[in-house]
Order: sequence, then C-alpha cells, then structure tokens
Amino acid sequence: MNLKRVVVTGIGALTPVGNNVPDLWANLQAGVSGAGQITRFDTEKFKCHIACELKGFDPTAYFDRKEARKIDLFTQYGMVAVDEAIADSQLLDSKPDPDRVGVIWGSGMGGVTTFQQELSDYVSGGLTPRFSPFFVPKTIIDICAGMLSIKYGFRGPNYSTVAACASSAMAISDAFNNIRYGKADAMVAGGSEAAVTEAGIGGFSNMQALSTRNDDPATASRPYDKDRDGFVLGEGAGALILEELEHAKARGAHIYAEITGTGLTADAYHITASHPEGLGAQNAMRQAVIDSGMQLTDVDHINTHGTSTPVGDISEPKAIADLFGEHAKNISVNSTKSMTGHLLGAAGAVEAIATVLALKHGVIPPTINHFTDDPQIAPLDFTFNKAVKRDINFALSNAFGFGGHNACLAFRKY
Repeated sequence: MNLKRVVVTGIGALTPVGNNVPDLWANLQAGVSGAGQITRFDTEKFKCHIACELKGFDPTAYFDRKEARKIDLFTQYGMVAVDEAIADSQLLDSKPDPDRVGVIWGSGMGGVTTFQQELSDYVSGGLTPRFSPFFVPKTIIDICAGMLSIKYGFRGPNYSTVAACASSAMAISDAFNNIRYGKADAMVAGGSEAAVTEAGIGGFSNMQALSTRNDDPATASRPYDKDRDGFVLGEGAGALILEELEHAKARGAHIYAEITGTGLTADAYHITASHPEGLGAQNAMRQAVIDSGMQLTDVDHINTHGTSTPVGDISEPKAIADLFGEHAKNISVNSTKSMTGHLLGAAGAVEAIATVLALKHGVIPPTINHFTDDPQIAPLDFTFNKAVKRDINFALSNAFGFGGHNACLAFRKY
C-alpha cells in the first residue's frame, strides 16, 4: 500500500507556562516553572497544596457567559488551543473539503470539574435533587471532538481516545494513520484536561502520586532527581494540525515537521505502576522507529514521559538505555513536565508540540530542578537545568498512562 506522508502545519497550546505557543516555547527554553499554590479551592484538608494551574485564563475572553456555562473547562481549553492551531495552519483559507478533515481528541478524565460540582449540588440539594440538562454533554470525554467538528464543519473521522496520560498521544497516532491511509486530507489532533479540582488532587494525593513539596512549588516537579517525591498536577490543552504532505504543499502551508511513525503498546503489568524493566516503553519506541523506516541510531532526541515519580523515572531511562545501547549516550533526553507539570490526557500533545519545536529550532528545553543524581537511574544526557542548542533530525515523544498504556510518536525535520 502506498502510504501518504504526513506533516504538522499548525500548533496551538494552553498551558501553565504559556497560554499560546510563542509563550510556551519561550518559557520552556528559559526553564520557567508553572507550579504554584492552588488558587481554585481551599487545600487545607489535603496533603498536596500545589499544582500547575493556567495563569490568567478567562473563559469570557473566548466564550459568552451563557455558552461558557454549557461547556466544561476541559472542552473550553481544547477549543481555545484548536483556535490557535487552526489560525496558525491557515487551513480554512484554502477551503478544504469538509468531508476530508476530521478531529480526534484525547482526554484522560474529561469533565471532572462538572461531575464534581453536579454531585456536590445533588448531595446538598435536599428533597428535590436537580441536575443540569447539560450535565451529560459537559462530562463525556468525546464532547470536545464533537464540538470542534460542529464549530468548524469538519465531517471526517471524529472521536476521542482515552488512555489516561497517553490519551492525546494516541489521538495524534490515530490522526496520523487516518491521513497516511488516505481516509483524510487533514486532521485536528490533541487533547485537553482540567483536573485541578478537589477530586483530582484528593484522588492522586491519596495514591501518593503527587509531590507534597508545598513550601517550594517551583522546584517540586524534579524528574530524574534523587529527591523527587511525585508529580505536580497540571491542566491545559495541546492541538496539532496534521496534513497530507501534497495537500499541504499545494496550498503553500508552513510545515513545522514531518510525523513519520508511531508505536502503541501495553505493559500488561500493573494498573498504575510502569513495568520495572520498561518493556512496554521499549516496544513502543522500537515500533515508532521501525514504522518511520529509520534506525535506532538515527534518534537524536527523546522528550520523555518523565513525571517525577519514584518508580516511573527509573523504568523509562532503563528502557532507553537497554533499547539504544551504546547510542543512548548520544541522545539528548529531557522532560518538559519539570516545567509544565503533568497535564494527564493533554500531556502527550503538549510534549509533541515541544518536540516539534525542538526539531524546528534546534533547541532542546531543559529538565529543570535537578539537584542530586540518582544512582538508580541510567546515566543519560537529561539536559539538566539549561536548554541546549543541537541540530536535531529525528526525535521521539513518549507518553505512558495508568493501565499500562504506552505511546511513542516519531517526528523528523522537514
């Protein structure tokens, strides 16, 4: 089968370190932390008081008040990020065939903000429980993909991927395959999450997954550091416009990079812990490289899942060291979660954007907050504390999720 080539022609982001792509990229290069004290609710009852919240996000700047009340934050975040990506791509200017443009959107938790509020209102509602007629459409994970198709009139493939923290990376993988198999000319792909709530913080905290470095939030997310104590919960969205190469060239589109392959695997090991040998991660990276028609020795850069958790930060570097062997020392590795925090279902998309920009600009953002080496972690080049300029031709972006879901996306300089 003659597979189509697929390129990235637009990007959009709403993150704790930038409400658009230029701000995100500037702050990633500068090593800016998005962590701080939680402002959205009183954290006195919780062990964790910190998160990577969005800064200065005002829904009424994008939606009228009546519309905003009908849309959960995770959908709002997604629609804002896609607005930027669509504008960046100038896709609509060329009047594409709406039957050949689709949307695949990922989220791990969907409308958890709405779900929590509605149940709280129900419990305190007395003898006459009331639920909003928008309760169901606000909470279901596929609603963002549906609303995006309605807004832009895209009638191609339309659905959502749910794979915990690998959700948006899998959305990008599916969008890529729809284009290269000839089922679409262009796809909107990415993910969003809005889980900085009492339920989100309480649930992850009681799993002992979150950092409790409450007195110093800016240094709390410290992937691969000996004293890491958990991840910092983040929120936001990332969106990419993927397009068939000839379609993009015909309309004179700006091309950021080419997406060349993906790898999707399962650990088949544990509901929350990664495989201790990183077998699923190894298989995903190997598949992505093979799918790209490249060699392991071609990989220059890996944006790792790198969450700052005690176990996960050991298994992923081990997977890299075991898979790439001697070449592992030549790969520039980083974790942008050290700055953005962990955006759960949106993480894969935001980190894919960081990988694409690293390829385009020849700059690898740092893994900040490294203070002490951990002898249990394979000795790789983690780009600690300071951005590095390097010519990158081929890069991978990893995303792993609870349940043992693994996704690896491969990008090549165009």
